[in-house]
Amino acid sequence: MPIKPVKKALFPVAGLGTRFLPATKALPKEMLPVVDKPLIQYALEEARDAGIEQFIFVTGRGKGAMEDHFDHAVELELALTERGKDDDLKIVLDCSPPPGQLTYVRQQQPLGLGHAVWCGKNYIGDEPFAVLSADDVILANPGCLKQMIETYSEVGGNVVAVEEVPREQTNRYGVLDIESDDGKLARAKGLVEKPDPAVAPSTLSIIGRYILQPQVMNHLDKHEKGAGGEIQLTDAMAATIGEIDFHGMRFDGKRFDCGTKHGFIEANIAFALSRDDMRDSVSEILKEYT
Repeated sequence: MPIKPVKKALFPVAGLGTRFLPATKALPKEMLPVVDKPLIQYALEEARDAGIEQFIFVTGRGKGAMEDHFDHAVELELALTERGKDDDLKIVLDCSPPPGQLTYVRQQQPLGLGHAVWCGKNYIGDEPFAVLSADDVILANPGCLKQMIETYSEVGGNVVAVEEVPREQTNRYGVLDIESDDGKLARAKGLVEKPDPAVAPSTLSIIGRYILQPQVMNHLDKHEKGAGGEIQLTDAMAATIGEIDFHGMRFDGKRFDCGTKHGFIEANIAFALSRDDMRDSVSEILKEYT
C-alpha cells in the first residue's frame, strides 16, 4: 500500500501561557519572540520548509494578535514600500502563507492536547497529518519535521520525534515502550503518558513533533480522559499500535522547551549565536555575565 504524503499540519495554540504571566496577560504565548520571530512563526516555517501546504491552527480566546501576524498589514507594507525598505518588506510578506492555506478553529474548552488535535478533525479528513507544538523550538538544518517526513516516507505509520530525558523527568512526557531500536529509529510496542520514573518503560520521550495517520482521530472521538483528567494524544496513539506501525525518531538538532522560562532564555541565546549578524556582539554581552 503506498504511503500517503503529509501535506497538512495542525498547531495546538489555545493555551493560556500562565508560566509567562504577566507578559501573556494580553499577548498570546505563541507570539513571544525568540530573537526577532514569534514562537509560532518558527513552527509554521519549519512545517512550510517540510512541504506542508495546509496549516490548521487550533486556537482559543485572546489569540487575535497571532491571527493578525499571519495576515497582511496593509498600512505597514505601504509605509515600507514608500520608504524603500525592501528587505524589511520581504520579511513582513514572508510571514503570510498564500491565501487559503491557513485555517483557524476554536478549542472552546481546555481539555488537553488530544482534544485540541480532535478539534481539527474535519480539516484533516482521511489524510495523514503533522502536529507541531510551538513551545518546542528546534534549531536544526534541515528542520526536524523535514527529517521526520524523510523517515516517514520509508516506514509509514505514525512517527514522532523523540529524545532521551533524565529518568526523573519521565513524568513530564509521553514515553515509548520500545520493541527494537537501531539508535536512530525506535519501534514502539506501547506508549505511556507521564509515567512515574520508577515504572517508566524507557527514558525515550516524545517531544512536540508528530506525523499521524487519520485513524488516531477515531480514538480521540471517544473523548476518554487520561493523565491529569485530560484527553491525551498519547493514549490515542497508543491505541493504534498493533494496527499501525509506530516509530520514534531521534532528530539531528537541538530542542528548546520554550514552555519554560529557562528554556525560552536559552533558545534566545542559541538562536542569536547561530546568526552571523549577531554572534560576535552576543558573545561579548555574555562574557559580561559569566
